[in-house]
Amino acid sequence: MKKVAIRVGAGLAVVIAVLLIVIATRPSAYRVERHTTIAAPLDLVFTKVKDFRTWEAWSPWAKLDPNMKTTFTGNQGEVGAGYAWEGNDEVGAGRMTIAAIKPNERVDIKLEFLKPFESKTENGFAVEAAGKETKITWFMSGENDFVGKAFCLFMDMDAMIGKDFENGLANLKKVAEEAAKTEAPPAAAETVNAAAPK
Repeated sequence: MKKVAIRVGAGLAVVIAVLLIVIATRPSAYRVERHTTIAAPLDLVFTKVKDFRTWEAWSPWAKLDPNMKTTFTGNQGEVGAGYAWEGNDEVGAGRMTIAAIKPNERVDIKLEFLKPFESKTENGFAVEAAGKETKITWFMSGENDFVGKAFCLFMDMDAMIGKDFENGLANLKKVAEEAAKTEAPPAAAETVNAAAPK
């Protein structure tokens, strides 16, 4: 029995060693992105993603916990603006901070997860005109540590996060297209105000 136990133990050690090597040699960098086209002005679409206060209307995670606590800091829509959340097991806790903005082109966001595990990643949106519509790309990129590599060995990061991005962009498309029908463009509003009798 001792010999059998030794062989089993040795075999298990080899399996664990191979698994550790496989995990350690996996690529650490990852990138997930999805895009859609929205029948709304570029500046309107951009406003919906650069201002964290608008996220509740389209974020794929906003409805997962109706009791989620949220906090806004800084001047929303500007570099340094922040958004923090804390909720149930489905949404966890974390914060986002706008790291850079190119008006009507791109917004870069520093994303930090605090619960259920800690991790940091780069997140953001790029927008461009597509005829009379707006193409928007939602992207996330970062570096996995050993634990992250092990997690991705059994879970497809692109499929998991990508599905949330697809749902969020579908929600954003609906929200922005409805807003385009009801909200007057800034230039049009200025013209109306200028023409109004004083």
